[in-house]
Amino acid sequence: MTIAPDLVAQILRLHTVEKWRVGTIARQLHVHRDAVRRVLAGHPVSEGAPVHTSPLRPSRIDPYRPFILATLAKFPTLTAARLHAMVVERGYVGAGSHFRLLIAGMRPRPPAEAYLRLRTLPGEQAQVDWGHFGHLQIGRARRPLMAFVMVLSHSRMVFLRFFLDARIDAFLRGHALAFVAFNGSTRVVLYDNLKSAVLERVGDAIRFNPTLLALAGHYRFEPRPVAPARGNQKGRVERAIRYVRDSFFAGRAFTDLDDLNAQAAQWCQGQAADRRWVEDISWTVRQAFQAEQPRLLALPEREFALGERVAVTVDKTPYIRFDLNDYSVPHTHVRRTLAVLADEHTVRILDGSAELARHPRCWDRGQQIEMAQHLQQLAEHKRAARTHRGCDRLAQAAPAAPTLLERAAARGHNLGSITAALLRLLDRWGAAALQVALLDALERDVPHPNAVRLALERQREASGQPPPVALVLPEHVARRDAPVRPHALGSYDRQPDPQENADD
Repeated sequence: MTIAPDLVAQILRLHTVEKWRVGTIARQLHVHRDAVRRVLAGHPVSEGAPVHTSPLRPSRIDPYRPFILATLAKFPTLTAARLHAMVVERGYVGAGSHFRLLIAGMRPRPPAEAYLRLRTLPGEQAQVDWGHFGHLQIGRARRPLMAFVMVLSHSRMVFLRFFLDARIDAFLRGHALAFVAFNGSTRVVLYDNLKSAVLERVGDAIRFNPTLLALAGHYRFEPRPVAPARGNQKGRVERAIRYVRDSFFAGRAFTDLDDLNAQAAQWCQGQAADRRWVEDISWTVRQAFQAEQPRLLALPEREFALGERVAVTVDKTPYIRFDLNDYSVPHTHVRRTLAVLADEHTVRILDGSAELARHPRCWDRGQQIEMAQHLQQLAEHKRAARTHRGCDRLAQAAPAAPTLLERAAARGHNLGSITAALLRLLDRWGAAALQVALLDALERDVPHPNAVRLALERQREASGQPPPVALVLPEHVARRDAPVRPHALGSYDRQPDPQENADD
């Protein structure tokens, strides 16, 4: 801990001029005695000046110090509790808490290791790692925000892409997008020992992720993990992630993941590329990359097949569960095993090589993503499904609807007509207004659509809004509401002509 300069001056003055002891200074200035001793040891008094230091009392641990040092030299990781028990057996009477503090200063420290600066040839190596940047709340789902970072070791050109997970499909997609951004790939890609790259490692025996090996074979690069506990070997990507945190992500506002990735791409081609190149400060990273780019390996003609592929089972309802959400499938494929091929924006459902459905990917949780034709086909195939579909729609739009239907069923009402009436009110008034009206009807203990309709009318009158108009009116209602051109009232004010009366 750094001691303030004014406090150092005050300690030196009180000790040298006022002749205060170490304990007195510590108590009066509210600092630790060791801090006072460090100040006095680091500022020796001038030659010839009287020295007034408090004599240090001998410590109880002094007779056992040679034994402790010898034991720690042989067993460096031996715990302080075990050492305390050993010296107690040999006559030590000190407390264990103070003993731990003394042992912390006696443990042998590993010698400081010096490192050579690693230099790489142009186009030879890239370094890859994940960075965690908190979480995003998408509806009811809390998704981790992960940054895939690849940096070219020679030019320090950075590629940055954000994902909502760190699974293998996102890992492979980050590689493919980075190679497209660089218009080439390096001969070696360096990794930490993360599970996306290394499944198992025993010494120098390494078992790579087979999907990563397939990607490496497609782009003709060598995946190479660093040695265990050797983070300095991929220091370029570690510094790049820190640079992303400080210069790009800190204080940045964005609307969604696509907006964040668009800003990241602009930042990589702008500010990150215009910074100074560490090998030659007269160059920028952009200039170094332009010199390195012709040395990169050419990209293959065909793209690598990307996407998360998983096997799913369709239950008795025509939905598959994928990534916390349900996606609809044709009802003819219930009780079967299908395949899902998903990327950032699309979920494709396959039966062998035939595509059954294509949905936009939802990153929320507990949602039902449906195609209208799937439900329509099921409703036509099974007439009873229409009633259940209406109940499900009401339950999703207005959570109070199931309670009202339960009370109506207890009183013997026709649930089919009530469901149809509530669906018409939902289409006419909207989900929010219907929910408030349902709660009002339940509070009045009148589980009937008429009570809900009256509550909706009371809401409208209280807010002063005009009555909602249905988009498609029945024919007889349309004729009834047809506009009528009124007769001009001026003819009634005109004075009768006597000649006209005489002719009559």
